[in-house]
Amino acid sequence: MISILGISAFYHDSAAAIIVDGKIVAAAQEERFTRKKHDSSYPYNAVKFVLEFAKLNLSDVDHIVFYEKPFLKFERLLETYVAFAPRGFKQFTKSMPTWLREKLFQKNMLMKLLKEHDQNFVNEKKIYFSEHHLSHAASAFFPSPFKDAVVLTADGVGEWATTTVAIGKDQDLSIKKEIHFPHSLGLLYSAFTYYTGFKVNSGEYKLMGLAPYGEPKYVGLIKDNLIDVKEDGSFKLSQEYFDYATGLKMTSDKFHNLFGKEPRNSKEDKLTEFHMDVAASIQKVTEEVMIKMAKSLKNEFNHKNLCLAGGVALNCVANGKILEQKIFENIWIQPAAGDAGGSLGAALAIWHLELKNKRQISNNHMQGSYLGPSYTQEEIEKELKKNNADFNVLNENEIIEKTAESLKNGEAVGWFQGRMEFGPRALGGRSILGDPRSSTMQKNLNLKVKYRESFRPFAPSVLREDVDKWFKINEDSPYMLLVAEVLDDKKIKMTDEEKNLFGIDKLNIKRSDIPAVTHVDYSARIQTVHNETNPKYYSLIKKFKEKTNCSVLINTSFNVRGEPIVNTPNDAFNCFMGTEMDKLVIGNCFLDKKKQKKNLKKDYKNQFELD
Repeated sequence: MISILGISAFYHDSAAAIIVDGKIVAAAQEERFTRKKHDSSYPYNAVKFVLEFAKLNLSDVDHIVFYEKPFLKFERLLETYVAFAPRGFKQFTKSMPTWLREKLFQKNMLMKLLKEHDQNFVNEKKIYFSEHHLSHAASAFFPSPFKDAVVLTADGVGEWATTTVAIGKDQDLSIKKEIHFPHSLGLLYSAFTYYTGFKVNSGEYKLMGLAPYGEPKYVGLIKDNLIDVKEDGSFKLSQEYFDYATGLKMTSDKFHNLFGKEPRNSKEDKLTEFHMDVAASIQKVTEEVMIKMAKSLKNEFNHKNLCLAGGVALNCVANGKILEQKIFENIWIQPAAGDAGGSLGAALAIWHLELKNKRQISNNHMQGSYLGPSYTQEEIEKELKKNNADFNVLNENEIIEKTAESLKNGEAVGWFQGRMEFGPRALGGRSILGDPRSSTMQKNLNLKVKYRESFRPFAPSVLREDVDKWFKINEDSPYMLLVAEVLDDKKIKMTDEEKNLFGIDKLNIKRSDIPAVTHVDYSARIQTVHNETNPKYYSLIKKFKEKTNCSVLINTSFNVRGEPIVNTPNDAFNCFMGTEMDKLVIGNCFLDKKKQKKNLKKDYKNQFELD
């Protein structure tokens, strides 16, 4: 038996993953344990969890691999400083002490941190370092159901690379092309995230959600000034408009002058039509670059399969456009496409590329991405009793029946079942559920349960066999990473008066038979639910369909704005009591908000720093 521990840390979304004899056993993000969103610290709790789940002591593990190479990253910082000097001196002097004290000698630092898990761990030869983009590419290709594929990775920046193309065949994977820092599609998108007043490295999906409310008026301005895109999708960014290489902010004064406004201050400035148009414009440019790249890669390598990873692969709208245009026959996207997934990719890279082990190709190598902790019924009841919760224990059929009835009655239900998801999306393990047929559900869930901006869309979970009865897609999309339109016969046409409404005013228009999951442009970010990977969630949707003739549920992550997705029954109860959720279903325990003691109510709204 050979075990490999993968670790990603020290930038954002620290995580740990463990594979045993090539099988993915467990993976989790540190933020879920520490309750600090995008926690970048050494993932002590995540490492502890994956080791315990695999029933291993650290000294029993054969190989430990870090997801990137610190020396190469340091080289980039030095060379960037030299290239832009004397600009950026302030940034340079800020980062140097940490690098010289810790990051450059990461092997020593990792050794010390690892020893906290197991004093008997003494063999530093077990520690390896993968390359950032190779870790991403490995996380996309090796768990995919393809024998061979083109692998496209795009993110902010790794060591030097920001975009890479690799070819995967059987157990081989090699990088063929790279675009290097400071030219980065991820950083370009993050610059606009910053400019529209959202938080870099966490607010990018808000920018994507805001885009359909605007018109892409600034596409020409962006392409004429900020990014030079070639026919094959390769690109260069004009550095005078950005400040990420040298400063402590993303955009420069020249950028602000180009658009005629200073960056939005999210605490003071309202979102206006201008911000919506800017969001629509950068989203359109991003889609254009990704589509051009995909077309050129198809022509050059002539593979029928595409795998995607890196933060840009979380742009499910762009992914949906690549699918819609049928550039490749099949697409597979790593559900933990961001840096967290690098921990898994690094471990898989050692197993296949270093140790030369053959690949077992499977449709479910990721196990539906349910790779985190789970709790026994006994543990759940113990936690709830400790919280003085009022609950009934029901059998599985009663749980499914009662939950489906609550959803049919328009209630918001916290759903906590089985293992926690790996990656940024809740997939029916740690979810808040609702009835998509309700025209008020989107607004209510956003404002009363999630405490977040009203424009944010919700995703539909749909039975796999029914996906083409509701949406213009008939593909597996188990990880909520593809966007498709609602079918025409389910749409409700907008009147001329409604079409003339501005931005957010369009939010309250009923656009389809499932308005709560239909975005303003008739699109939806789809999760197909499969009986093989999540039988309990599948049964619930099936029961809801029996009652309503609708095989779709609203599925949003079980948390409030600024909070990581809940991990433990205690986290779930706190969130339940701090929001206007109506019911909570944990394991076989059913909780009704009305029956809880009033003094257990939590002031939750201001508990987490807004993202």
